[in-house]
Amino acid sequence: MAEAITPVIEPLEAELIRSGALRVGLVVPVSGVLGLVGPCAINCAILAADEVNLAGGVLGRPVELVLIDGGRPAAQVAAEVGDLAGSGAIDAVVGTHGSDVRIAVVRALAGRVPFVYAPPYEGGGHSPGVYFLGETPGRQLRPGLDWLIDRRRARRWFLLGNDYVWPHLVHDAARRHLTARNVTIVGERFVPYGVRDFAPLLERLAASRPDAVLLSLIGSDLVTFNRAFTAAGLSWPRLCGALEEHGLLGIGGDATGELYGAMGYFASLVTDDSLSLGERYIRRFGAGAPLLNGHGQGCYEAVLMLAALGSRAGTLAVPAVDAIADGTSIVTARGQLTLQDRGVRRRAHIGRADGLDFDIVH
Repeated sequence: MAEAITPVIEPLEAELIRSGALRVGLVVPVSGVLGLVGPCAINCAILAADEVNLAGGVLGRPVELVLIDGGRPAAQVAAEVGDLAGSGAIDAVVGTHGSDVRIAVVRALAGRVPFVYAPPYEGGGHSPGVYFLGETPGRQLRPGLDWLIDRRRARRWFLLGNDYVWPHLVHDAARRHLTARNVTIVGERFVPYGVRDFAPLLERLAASRPDAVLLSLIGSDLVTFNRAFTAAGLSWPRLCGALEEHGLLGIGGDATGELYGAMGYFASLVTDDSLSLGERYIRRFGAGAPLLNGHGQGCYEAVLMLAALGSRAGTLAVPAVDAIADGTSIVTARGQLTLQDRGVRRRAHIGRADGLDFDIVH
């Protein structure tokens, strides 16, 4: 059942009777392996909608968020989003969720409404009305791979990810780069969602004697693996493309100095823009709110970028938005973001886990 956030969650049917509102489908996982990122993502989207509405809304219309659970199977999510767009119940879509869900949603939307996708992704996938704010593998992971090769002499790598499109294409890019660096890949494995027992995989990993591990596991699977890894007494450097503050909290923190995340945003970034977002987030939701993290901050960006696109085009009709998309800019906790070829070209930060926080090392 879709729900509207105005800013608190209320039934969609109650919102549909309001006139003049611009209804934005917010596709974030509140169930499944990625469900742990949902609460912060919802809060950040609400904060962005508050700020957009305070500034006059989008095209003079107040933004209302319609929550759609992006943690369900891709076909199920896409069917709901397609129905809402087809019936006129939503005017645009933003969100953070798995690439398998994104691909299905793009197909279901068929360019009818704009869609701003926030998280890191595998690259490609350009379609009418779709705009990307996250890093592609080269910009997200290459700096971390090089840092560990150069600083930690990591010459033997094991690649491990969930079995869906993003990890497969991330590993393709990583293999090409590692090969170009004359580095050996000693093993690779893809696992389905929801693995409970990583012991056999850890035995295989230990037998391969890697110097470092690239992890493309997501959500609760990333948490479960790292817990098992630590419990087994293993200590190789691990570079993770989906590790953020909630995942680190779920792991129980890290004291080894060997766990790294590669994200466009960490809450520990010390810049004026990042500190300002943190202050506004706590003021809006309280000190006990879900931790700020890259996936949540991405949803904040997505709402702002949608508003900027609509303002610049003077409409949310996809052909007109596509025509002006490149060059559209916003300022967020990452600084100024400008669309180019309907994506944002920024490199990720490399954060080393230090207890329950990230120390930015690159």
